[in-house]
Amino acid sequence: MSAGAITAPLALLGRATLGLLAATGRRALFAGETIGHLLRPPFYAREFWLACLNIGWLSLPVVGMTALFTGAALALQIFAGSTRFSAEQVVPSITAIGMVRELGPVLGGLMVAARVASSIAAEIGTMKVTEQIDALTTLSTHPMKYLTVPRVLAATLCVPVLVGVGDVIGIMGGWMVGTTRLGFNSATYLKNTWDFLEFWDVGSGLVKGAAFGFIVAIMGCYHGMHSGRGAQGVGGATKSAVVAASVAILAANYLLTEAFFSA
Repeated sequence: MSAGAITAPLALLGRATLGLLAATGRRALFAGETIGHLLRPPFYAREFWLACLNIGWLSLPVVGMTALFTGAALALQIFAGSTRFSAEQVVPSITAIGMVRELGPVLGGLMVAARVASSIAAEIGTMKVTEQIDALTTLSTHPMKYLTVPRVLAATLCVPVLVGVGDVIGIMGGWMVGTTRLGFNSATYLKNTWDFLEFWDVGSGLVKGAAFGFIVAIMGCYHGMHSGRGAQGVGGATKSAVVAASVAILAANYLLTEAFFSA
């Protein structure tokens, strides 16, 4: 076997690794530039409130429905597992901690990524294709100040609220299944849930929500700003934004969980 045949796979792996690192660096620089603009005027309040409406209020139904059925399914699964050890009483507490620490933030972030990252990327990508971003520059309006900063700030503030609401709805989904299907007393179920949860259980989920909201908006804006020309370019930017946001959310979730609970 020739030396070229041996080194070719290694060269391919090296190129892929370097490409991944370069792409990560470009997104990190974009995020840093966004934060820099966030700290300097002017600030476009109307764009911020419109982004809050789109990211927060209009995402509430899909996040709420996802949390409801997730909490219900989680209670069923925990009950099925705990009956093997005659530990059915842990269902309320484990359902609650599973929702507020992991499933609430992660599934809420993924639902927002599917809905919002794609929307932002398509909107900004279309503006780039139709040269509206160039028009903003001509009018002495910085595109990042007008398009990126309001959306990133709105997502960072709104997604933790969505996560908090989703946590409550998810716990209620578990309560509904526990009291109607699994034979739990309603007051006992709620008391076990309340007594078991600690402040940092809920707080860690809200911090994750803020980080996930930031990631979603950054990915949507980045891929929209770097969209290719034509309908195919906008479609590719939309797909890339959702994929990148979803993978980044899962990676960030592990890193944050390691930081919060490794001890």
